[in-house]
Amino acid sequence: MTDRPSSWRMPTRKQIEKLAATATARGNVPPTGTPGPGDEMPPEYWQAVLEHVAADGGPPGPSIRTKRLSDVQRHLLRVACRRCGRTVEIQTADAVRLYGAETEWKTVGQRLLDNTCQQRTGRHEEDGCWPAFE
Repeated sequence: MTDRPSSWRMPTRKQIEKLAATATARGNVPPTGTPGPGDEMPPEYWQAVLEHVAADGGPPGPSIRTKRLSDVQRHLLRVACRRCGRTVEIQTADAVRLYGAETEWKTVGQRLLDNTCQQRTGRHEEDGCWPAFE
């Protein structure tokens, strides 16, 4: 008797073959194997790819971080730091008043994080927050 739990034990080769034979007899095994990297993809796959929303051919619209503040339609802008976990929010009207309507949101977000950054190492390359625009 071992002190290992029974769920840890691997089945023997004989047990695996017996399970495979019973699965085949019951019809639980699919008739064809799964497609591999060298196999042709089924037509259903290609139809799903063509029907996907992003398959219309156009490039995705500009992300919010590359938009100017005057083009942003949101009332509240939020930027989070991936390094320290802080989140800074500002209303769009306040951001326009403080930084100007033609300023890009990524510039404003970086300034907001840098002004209150808690992670200082002393090295210029490592200092500052890593923005994630939401």
